[in-house]
Amino acid sequence: MKKIINFPTKIYSDSDEYFENYTNIKIHLLKKINKKELKKVIQEILIAVKNGKNLFSCGNGGSASTAEHLSCDFSKGSCTDTNLNIKVISLNSNVSLMTAIANDISYDDIFSYQLARFGKPNDILLLFSVSGTSKNILKCAKEAKKKKIKIISFTGFDGGKIKKLSKHNINFPTNNFGIVEDCHLSIMHYISQYIKNINIKTNKKISKIAF
Repeated sequence: MKKIINFPTKIYSDSDEYFENYTNIKIHLLKKINKKELKKVIQEILIAVKNGKNLFSCGNGGSASTAEHLSCDFSKGSCTDTNLNIKVISLNSNVSLMTAIANDISYDDIFSYQLARFGKPNDILLLFSVSGTSKNILKCAKEAKKKKIKIISFTGFDGGKIKKLSKHNINFPTNNFGIVEDCHLSIMHYISQYIKNINIKTNKKISKIAF
């Protein structure tokens, strides 16, 4: 098991020192990423897109914004100036539906309820969870298993139960939520831009494309 990097471990009186340590840990984690697993994640997404499958994303708190951001960047950013048609559904998007499910059924069901109705076999579920233990994320993953939906997760800490339920997992082993969420957003941007990069129409000049 990877050693979990704790930060902060003391009270910092100097903002420059805090900044240096914060950014150094983030850079270290990004450089230590499992690149073989990352390639497999990209391949799974490309296969799903080629076969017209849906991509679903979800998360809580800061991870909810990353799930929304992914929907934007994949649907618009990755597809502009390419022949791609990436169908991404953020399970965080419909606030009316989410709050109705939370109020009338349970907050633990806000994602799984939607996936049970909209998900199809061989779709992909992209989960963002720093702890890897959120009940609504775990329930969504279990629903995905039932429906034969492939699970790709992005986690922190030791990956939690989500890591074990996932076909592919990208983990950043630190206890700092901000650093993990920064890394998740960076990897999401990398994946969406790389997918665009390899699918740019041949009559476009790469130097003039604003990613």
